[in-house]
Amino acid sequence: MVKVKLFATLIEFTGRRRLELDGVENVGEILDRLEELFPGFKGELEKGFIILVNGKNVEHLNGLATPVSDDDTVSIFPPAGGG
Repeated sequence: MVKVKLFATLIEFTGRRRLELDGVENVGEILDRLEELFPGFKGELEKGFIILVNGKNVEHLNGLATPVSDDDTVSIFPPAGGG
């Protein structure tokens, strides 16, 4: 199973810090599954977000097509403000 870690406002939105998903092959499928579990999840992400697979930003990999496997950890961070 792929481990998914959620942070900050995403914890508040879902009520979960961590979950495990099976049957997903890429980051896009993870987001689809999270939308099924937590309707409106993708709307939260439209505000801006960072997704890491094993600590590497998917923007520097294959974006939402970045493949995942059972031992991977996907971390999703909402935008952060401050200075």
